[in-house]
Amino acid sequence: MRRRVVSLVPSLTEAVAVSAPGLLVGVTDWCTHPGDLGAAERIGGTKNPDVGRIAELRPDLVIANEEENRAPDLDALRAAGVEVLVTEVRDLPQALHELDRVLVGALGLTRPGWLADAEAAWGRAEPVGDLRAVVPVWRRPWMVLGRDTFGGDLLGRLGVRNVFAGHAERYPRMAAAELAAVAGAECDLVVLPDEPYRFTAEDGPEAFPGAPAALVSGRHLTWYGPSLTEAAGVLAAAVRSAG
Repeated sequence: MRRRVVSLVPSLTEAVAVSAPGLLVGVTDWCTHPGDLGAAERIGGTKNPDVGRIAELRPDLVIANEEENRAPDLDALRAAGVEVLVTEVRDLPQALHELDRVLVGALGLTRPGWLADAEAAWGRAEPVGDLRAVVPVWRRPWMVLGRDTFGGDLLGRLGVRNVFAGHAERYPRMAAAELAAVAGAECDLVVLPDEPYRFTAEDGPEAFPGAPAALVSGRHLTWYGPSLTEAAGVLAAAVRSAG
């Protein structure tokens, strides 16, 4: 079993911390869950980690993600003799598989109960309707969920179809006027998460006049970890309350 782990991914930080407290010796500045990460050192952001300091921590393994972390940083860690495991997550089945690969395969842990609970929770999930939506994730410039995204897959399992799911890009940039026009003409609602951009009732819905807005937890929409046990219910409730 590996004893010293650095996580460069907030959701994987939570997964490891909940499953095996004490393994983490380094985490990013964006790792916010669970609230108590013990003695784990902050080693910079997901896009600008302190590679030298990570190497000094002598981790048995660094866990990363191909989308959240930059290849040059991961290459630099490997060049320093650090083993790096890179995950790829585009949908729920892949997320569950990667969590197994990290926790059981790489870290040698017994499969945590919360992972089985997450599978069961999503197995019971039922669509809240047949709804079309745009899902902005950034403002200035506007960016939305496009093809092959984990958040888009979760929403789809709840009956919320991303109108940009067929876009050539995974996170296309959109002009504000164009996005508002699509939302008004082709959508039943706009889904606004509170991360990575923090949309609120006062910042976001006003850009889509006439389109109901569902303000959702970004952690439940985009994190793959213990939050998956409650994500289906949390997201469904937010969609139902859209107004």
